[in-house]
Amino acid sequence: MKMRGFFALAIWAFAVGLAGPSFGEVLAPDILRAVYPDAQTIGPFQGTPSAAAVTRDGKLTGYVLSTADVIKSTGYGGEPIDVIVGVSTNGIIQGAYLYEHNEPILVIGITNEDLRAFVDAFAGTNVLASSAERIRRHAGRADAISGATISSAVIRDAVIRGARTVLRARTASADQPRLAMRPYAVMSWPALLQGNEIAARQTTFAEVPAELGYGRDPGAPFIELFTTVLTPPRIGGNLIGKREHDALISSLATGDHAILIAANGYYSFKGRSYRKSGVFDRIQIAQGSRTIPLRAETYSNLERVKAEDAPELREIAVFVLDAETGFDPTSPWRLDLFVHGATGEDAGHRHVISLGYDLPPSYVVRPAQSAPAIGPEAPPLWQDIWRSRQLDIAGVVTLLTLLTVVLVFQDRLVRYRQFRDTGRLAFLAVVLVWLGWYAGGQLSVLQVVTFGHALLQDFKWEHFLVDPVIFLLWGFVAITLLFWGRGVYCGWLCPFGAMQELLNTAARRLGVPQVQVPFAVHERLWAIKYVIFLGLFAVSLHTVREAMLLAEVEPFKTAISLAFVRHWPFVLYAAVLLTAGLFIERFFCRYLCPLGAALAIPARLRMFNWLRRRHQCGRECQICSERCTVQAIHPTGEINPNECIYCLECQTYYMDDHICPPLVATRKKRERRLALASGQAVDMKGVHRE
Repeated sequence: MKMRGFFALAIWAFAVGLAGPSFGEVLAPDILRAVYPDAQTIGPFQGTPSAAAVTRDGKLTGYVLSTADVIKSTGYGGEPIDVIVGVSTNGIIQGAYLYEHNEPILVIGITNEDLRAFVDAFAGTNVLASSAERIRRHAGRADAISGATISSAVIRDAVIRGARTVLRARTASADQPRLAMRPYAVMSWPALLQGNEIAARQTTFAEVPAELGYGRDPGAPFIELFTTVLTPPRIGGNLIGKREHDALISSLATGDHAILIAANGYYSFKGRSYRKSGVFDRIQIAQGSRTIPLRAETYSNLERVKAEDAPELREIAVFVLDAETGFDPTSPWRLDLFVHGATGEDAGHRHVISLGYDLPPSYVVRPAQSAPAIGPEAPPLWQDIWRSRQLDIAGVVTLLTLLTVVLVFQDRLVRYRQFRDTGRLAFLAVVLVWLGWYAGGQLSVLQVVTFGHALLQDFKWEHFLVDPVIFLLWGFVAITLLFWGRGVYCGWLCPFGAMQELLNTAARRLGVPQVQVPFAVHERLWAIKYVIFLGLFAVSLHTVREAMLLAEVEPFKTAISLAFVRHWPFVLYAAVLLTAGLFIERFFCRYLCPLGAALAIPARLRMFNWLRRRHQCGRECQICSERCTVQAIHPTGEINPNECIYCLECQTYYMDDHICPPLVATRKKRERRLALASGQAVDMKGVHRE
């Protein structure tokens, strides 16, 4: 036992030396005071989960905690987010301080005052109230950060869940009786027996069944059993010696306890089989519905009991009950002794002698008053968000279903010109207004970078489920990349792309001249967006925060997420790109969009090519390449899938027998045959004369 204690102390000292200062020592005193202004003393961060106890006038009033330490709180996309929270024992938040975050939406565009007001408004929130009531009261003091509703929900969940977790753990401990480590004081063996610190039972031969074969004087003692808990210093220090008891306690891990079993008389409670099997088959501990076997590895022999006036005992054993056994010294338990047949350990009969033990009340600390009730653990944040956004989810599913129908039946739909002129433009208007500005369904290259980092580190789906609209869109994009390529999202579901196309369509109808970039120059400008994407990803490997700053090359946050309510440099940048798009349709998509570049790379793995071409394309006819609004068709007729936005305009020409030369020729031949069959005169070009 001494050796075990020495190694435990050595390991503990080594771990403390490596760990360095605790989290609480790193925090500045002004932060601790800000989150709990009324505190007189704030102790060290300790316990599980870790929290610092706050006292006033010598009484515990609350706790200070770190959400990153307590619940491993992470923001949208899995980046760390840490809020220091002060919460009273009755569940009232005293203050909150945003210590660390890497939320993309919060990096630029939201002032420190907005963020500080949002976090400060948690003061006074009752974490024991219902979820709806908490949100309503907090929203009454500070609105969700404009344009960052998901980040707002993530921060709110970290604060509430972290505070509830600490209170639940501390309340559970407070509600449970705990062992009172009464200080050492000299007590004799008779005094310990009289105070019920030691339980005793004597069994005579007359009480042992005759069929077991122990034929002795019925009044003679068969066995006299003693047992007790050694953990309290007042008991253990007297029985095994104060110094030995100190060594024993130092060797115990948290939750471990030691018991003593001793006996006099004819029968041995140890037996001999434990030396081979490693288990004492004659004794066990029973507590409630749990039985705890006693093993040789936790056993130590004791030569004698050191308490004054202690009898000479035939057998004395000390057993350590590990925390994993669930043994609770404050609850009643019993020692069961199995008496085997006298002719051998494998005799068919067995008798049980039980000795009950109930620790005296003076060794048990019970809660003075009941702690506030804390309900069951709340469901994960993403489940609450999905339930609260059912209408948005239904809208996205409807939109994606409609687009799937368009993609599956595209060969039929492109035969109707109004599909291109009216249906597609109406769809893009819905994408811009509802999906982009209302539902927040604008994807970003930052999400690609975040997903890549999550795959390389600690990937958890929960990080990406907190925004159902974005999650559904990315799921749809992943599928369509394999079937149709990158153009499905860029051409149909990107709100900023929809804005560019709608503005360019209006500009064309108003007569704004369109710039046709020479194809040799055009295909070289394509590379810019790939360079931007690779640069962003490379920077993110060093620091994600800097990558977030550089990702402002995307005007999505300005034009869509914040609806142009932003500082003028960002608005001016978005306006310049949109203005360029009036003359060169989808200027940003063509040359600068890192998201389009990121989608184009895996799109090379697509399994089908749904866009039809003829051998005349690019040889006898240049109509599609000249009319492609984003110049994704080479002069030689091939469609570049990395640049195609899948607008299907080329397919309307492909199916139009008044535009596509091969179809025009076929139509005229058909009309000539019909004219000849009807007896009408036909000119040299195959057109009948009136």
